[in-house]
Amino acid sequence: MNNYNFNDQQLSWNQLAGFDHLNYLILNVDRKRLIVDVLFKFSANQKIALHRHVALNHMFVVQGEHRIYSADGRLTETRPTGRYTVSPASDEPHQEGGGDQDVIILFSIRGTSGTMYEILDAQHNIIATLGIDEFENLYAAQAK
Repeated sequence: MNNYNFNDQQLSWNQLAGFDHLNYLILNVDRKRLIVDVLFKFSANQKIALHRHVALNHMFVVQGEHRIYSADGRLTETRPTGRYTVSPASDEPHQEGGGDQDVIILFSIRGTSGTMYEILDAQHNIIATLGIDEFENLYAAQAK
């Protein structure tokens, strides 16, 4: 069996101000079906901001190891390349990051016209939200 590496060199990664260790490329926003498909790239051996998934997420690890951390920083799960996970909305805050190399994950966020992610501070207060409107605006901006 041949091994193949995903080459992301030709992708135009984007960054959100204030969100360290995270790049994104929105692939599609389907407002009618309430689906946002986006590639996220998390830096190797780093964690992204504390957050909650407020919508259903289907995830496929394209490259690397996807690491999930509890709010207190403990590693709770690792997902290797090729892992497909369906994760319902949850009140449980967590962080995510890459393993020993940058991780690239296809996220298909589904089922709400409202908030999809809540970004939290260390005391678990909501400091920002991302919903279909924000993803639609980011999608339009990345096309320019």
